[in-house]
Amino acid sequence: MGGREQGLSSSWTRATLGRDGGPLDLLTARFARHRYAPHAHDEFSVGICTTGASFIDYRGGGVHAGPGAIVVLAPGEAHTGVSDPHGYAYRALYPAPSLLADGTLTGTPHFRAPLIDDPELAAALLTAHAELSACPDALETESRLPWLLTALARRHSTARPAPDTIPGAGTIARAVRDRLADELLAPPSLAALAADLGLSRYQLLRAFRTTTGMPPYAWLAQYRVTRARGLLEAGGRPAEVAGQVGFADQAHMTRWFRRVLGVTPAAYRKGVSSKP
Repeated sequence: MGGREQGLSSSWTRATLGRDGGPLDLLTARFARHRYAPHAHDEFSVGICTTGASFIDYRGGGVHAGPGAIVVLAPGEAHTGVSDPHGYAYRALYPAPSLLADGTLTGTPHFRAPLIDDPELAAALLTAHAELSACPDALETESRLPWLLTALARRHSTARPAPDTIPGAGTIARAVRDRLADELLAPPSLAALAADLGLSRYQLLRAFRTTTGMPPYAWLAQYRVTRARGLLEAGGRPAEVAGQVGFADQAHMTRWFRRVLGVTPAAYRKGVSSKP
């Protein structure tokens, strides 16, 4: 970052793509007034405006990004930007080119225009960004962000999409479920699982979602909830049970209990242990 700034409020989170995987940086920023110095990134820059607007100088032209707009800037291409007088807020992620190339039949995707209008994808990216910035779980990061970045490339770049049909999808999903269940305290990365099965990560995710109706991290979280229920019924304390089934902490387990069962672990424990 560089240049003049006023009312700068930003945070940087480094998420990890699976156990021992590569980093994926996430930026959350809000400016009352800010001007970036000319610069370029080694990775793609994928930003989504949340409020206000900014003006970006890129490829010799101007880009006006307002709320809901997705801005994709290619690696190595210089750009600058300035917030409008009323301020600007956005979320951005900086993925390696390979994350956008997975699921296509070409090399690094090329985006003819930096400004993309795709409300559904913008909303999904914002939700994933917000949740992973708050709790950057490695398997969840690897399940959600590469899938969305692949969708970005397949929908809006010149890259040719890979076939959607994955032969043996059911068998693949069962193999992944078994590995995740066996290693729930430290689940393997999807990249490693895919390599073991002779697949790309996109193919593994496609097969798993097609078969189960959910991504691997969501399946594993629900499996952990099931295991936790048994431990709570046996008298386990929520704080201890969370670690025993692989949740990061009690708060992490509580979020998934609410999503799956509609109650907290403590409320569940109290309910199943109470006498008629």
